Amino acid sequence: MGACALGSVQCAYAQSSVTLYGIVDGSLLYTSKTLNAATGQSAGHQYSFTDSGLSGSRFGMRGTEDLGGNTRAIFEIESGISVANGSLNNSNGNEFGRQAWVGVDGGFGTIKAGLQFSPFFLAVYDFDPRQMSYFGSGLVTYLNNVYVTGLFNPNAVSYTSPEIAGLQASAMMALGGTAGDFQAGRQYSASLRYHLGSLTVDAALYSGNAGGSAASIAIPSVVEFNGRALGASYTFNNLIVKASYVQYKVAGSFNDRVYSGGASYHITPALNIDAGVYVTRDANSSSNNSILASTGLEYSLSKATAMYGQVGFVTNHGAMHTGISVNNALNEATGTTAGVNVGIRHMF
Repeated sequence: MGACALGSVQCAYAQSSVTLYGIVDGSLLYTSKTLNAATGQSAGHQYSFTDSGLSGSRFGMRGTEDLGGNTRAIFEIESGISVANGSLNNSNGNEFGRQAWVGVDGGFGTIKAGLQFSPFFLAVYDFDPRQMSYFGSGLVTYLNNVYVTGLFNPNAVSYTSPEIAGLQASAMMALGGTAGDFQAGRQYSASLRYHLGSLTVDAALYSGNAGGSAASIAIPSVVEFNGRALGASYTFNNLIVKASYVQYKVAGSFNDRVYSGGASYHITPALNIDAGVYVTRDANSSSNNSILASTGLEYSLSKATAMYGQVGFVTNHGAMHTGISVNNALNEATGTTAGVNVGIRHMF
């Protein structure tokens, strides 16, 4: 530094930037039933304030540094929070439990190392007709099946290729971190996407083992399961239509298959409506099944602030307890439960 100041050597500094960002989302929730965990039946209706009715409340930082040759160093750290009480939420329970990774990006693709989303989860996210709303969407069925496993993956290294002739591949390996036992907590995932004009098709898989160092974090992400996903979307001007099939096969337990479809439509640049239907069936027992259906209306007051309303219902049969809301109603009672959610979201 002193040599630079004295001018005895030539010094150059790479261009870099750091961005602070976040979402603050709060809402009111009504459900006609709540689950009594002991009986599987209803414990009565509820009115509640709910953190993150549409999008998960969070804050984070992302940064880049130009390394030259069309290559950048990149990083991102992200924490989930609750606007209900200021605590950690919408993550694995750690301070930066949503994302905490560093990597490099260039013409060769993107390499990341650290806590990150799996290619399997990102594929499920992309083909959800309700954009993974925290109310009545594919995020509810995902968390209801395997909770945060595959969503927040610690100890992970991933590679995503550039898009070539419409094809883009992604792969991730998460190490369990247990000395002498490579398989404990080991997780891997991959996806292959094809994009042609308005059509996008994606296939993804996930395989995870129990145990490992991830079992000791605040909210463990080590449910032992195999996942498979296949989805497609097509854009018609302001209308986007999506459909997908997702399998959650949990070791020694259920083998749920979720079939979903729906659409979103921008009525005006400020007003958007979407709707989705999610049918879940347990391949191990046909008596276990559910239907979740919901719709939402979002109105943008500005580029950063939006108000929204959502309504939906879920019907559970057998041992199925699909919920209707990620927060406050992730698991629901046998029979039919109706729900309504209204709130406001601000992004910065």
